[in-house]
Amino acid sequence: RAWWEKAAAQGHVNGQYNLGVLYDEGKGVTHDYTQAAAWYEKAAVQGDADAQFNLGLLYDEGKGVTQDYTQAAAWYEKAAVQGLVQAQYNLGVLYRDRQGVAQDYGKARTWFEKAAAQDFAPAQYNLGVLYRDGQGVAQDYGKARTWFEKAATQGHAQAQYNLGVLYYNGQGMPKDIAQAAAWWEKAAAQGDAEAQYNLGLLYAEGQGVPQDYAQARAWYEKAAAQGDAAAQSNLAVLYYEGKGVTQDYDQARAWWEKAAAQGNANAQYNLGVLYNKGKGVTQDYGQARAWWEKAAAQGHVNGQYN
Repeated sequence: RAWWEKAAAQGHVNGQYNLGVLYDEGKGVTHDYTQAAAWYEKAAVQGDADAQFNLGLLYDEGKGVTQDYTQAAAWYEKAAVQGLVQAQYNLGVLYRDRQGVAQDYGKARTWFEKAAAQDFAPAQYNLGVLYRDGQGVAQDYGKARTWFEKAATQGHAQAQYNLGVLYYNGQGMPKDIAQAAAWWEKAAAQGDAEAQYNLGLLYAEGQGVPQDYAQARAWYEKAAAQGDAAAQSNLAVLYYEGKGVTQDYDQARAWWEKAAAQGNANAQYNLGVLYNKGKGVTQDYGQARAWWEKAAAQGHVNGQYN
């Protein structure tokens, strides 16, 4: 640190940048984003790409400086034109999300493409999203698949999940539920709640995998623990019907309550059924009606009928 301070004081760009890193990370000094920003700026104005990116990041996140997406974009661009992949990607995100710059999907695509060409998985994934949704480009599921695959093979969980969706829906390739299951399992193993839920659904219905309620329950549980309302509701169904688990109305009620609290109409309807029949709860027609009304208000047909 002492050497870097002497070098930085003399305008040595590496010394300035490295001092910024020390303050940024709190290594050997008190953690101080303001000091980090000051040293990064000194190095950044001398053209150091890493300093430019790190300074942009501080403006992006409002650390040590007032949050300012316009400043973030300006510093990211300086680093991006020097080929710094993370800066290229972050600049693309700002153009996509209209933060500090006018929203421009074309420019977002351009910067994502530059980062993707360097095998940066998040950029490859986001290019896939642009092609899937037709943002800044003509909608093209084939190209979406190509970019999702590049990111997915690098272990990008969201790309794996979305590639699975394309296989399941037959978008950009022939429908292949077994392939969907394989990609969802990769994403699910990394903790992606949507993949966990979808994988549970496949096991419950025997689509692309052998029907296995125990596996369905295991994947629903993982997604449910992350707050996925659909998984909570489906997990309750397994407990209610005793599929893949010992029948347990109390557990069914508990999971439907969690899902219903998030506005899941199926869970609200099924809670009404429990109260109507007195299963896992004291029979209470008033409560049954209240839950059915909540489901009905969301357009649930059975809730409206009851």
